[in-house]
Amino acid sequence: MKQNAAKRKKRILVSVINDLATDQRVAKVCMYLHERGYEVRLIGRKLPDSLPLNRPYPCKRFVLPFRTGPLFYAVYNLLLFFYLLFHRADVLLSNDLDTLLPNYLVAKMKRIRLVYDSHEYFTGVPELVNRPKVQRIWQWIEGKTLPKTDACYTVSPGIAEAYQQQYQKTFAVLRNVAPRWQPAEKLNRAQLGLPENTFLLIFQGAGINIHRGAEEMLEAMAHLPECTLLFAGSGDALPYLKSRAAQLQLNNVLFFPKRPYADLMQLTANADLGLSLDHDNNPNYQFSLPNKVFDYVQANTPVLASNIKEVQKLVNEQEIGLTIKEVTTENIIESIHYILAHPEEYQRWKNNCEKLAQDVCWENEVRVLDPIYSES
Repeated sequence: MKQNAAKRKKRILVSVINDLATDQRVAKVCMYLHERGYEVRLIGRKLPDSLPLNRPYPCKRFVLPFRTGPLFYAVYNLLLFFYLLFHRADVLLSNDLDTLLPNYLVAKMKRIRLVYDSHEYFTGVPELVNRPKVQRIWQWIEGKTLPKTDACYTVSPGIAEAYQQQYQKTFAVLRNVAPRWQPAEKLNRAQLGLPENTFLLIFQGAGINIHRGAEEMLEAMAHLPECTLLFAGSGDALPYLKSRAAQLQLNNVLFFPKRPYADLMQLTANADLGLSLDHDNNPNYQFSLPNKVFDYVQANTPVLASNIKEVQKLVNEQEIGLTIKEVTTENIIESIHYILAHPEEYQRWKNNCEKLAQDVCWENEVRVLDPIYSES
């Protein structure tokens, strides 16, 4: 019996409230753990339009009666609590504050290790900043649970510093960088159904939400007939964007639904300019370092970005694109006209993306996790 126990793989239950098919950070971390010899089980939710999963480890997807609001969070957390409670685990990995409470309770009851991955500065997201009563509930949960985790890491130095100051808790920084993109075949625009004779802009990912510059970018397209804008992914701003595009009769704006990461990267690699236009009007975005910026780098697609601290630093220091001081339609139009008028500078940005992609990739970045999981 002792010999069998020694050979038994350590099991880690990984939970996230997102759609498992499109959360690339969670997928990358799970694969890292799987390759290190952990018995991984991933827990999330399933939406009506969720894509199928093909992972080398088991996944549990809850189907919930609610998609938003307090009942959604309450039901998910209740289901998650009982799932964690009645399944064997040596380590629990909680992704974001909206899964931390049940993980904390079960880890305490079972006396097992709890690791926390904060994908954002949760209590500073725009959806909570403007709802102080709800924000206080999440702040209370965070204050009761986060300081008692065994290890923590997050996506940017800004978020790590904020948590350190708030809770005197050390956070490692695991940037949400993309893996090296080396497709067996790079598809062209015709194969992907994209227009060929145009300067193609892409706004990609699962975060096409409010306060991320999508609305201003859309308005700019009425003044950029030489360009085509592609929205590829999902987010709460999309219904408005589609309605507004129809209202303005914009034939140079396309909408592609969410798709597997490999397919999304084919679109990104065919774009001429990647967009990351988060506003700095809430703490979460002020600290953010969006993964789409690293996707653009891997696809050798230069970036037009807002002046969010971490993004601006990356784009300007590595010279992979252009940043703007304020996200307005006028500034976007002016910036794109500048890019179109300076092809030599644009080509330099593109070359720098290719060089940066060799070093700033997930295969190198994930080493940050080695000391965290070597203790488990």
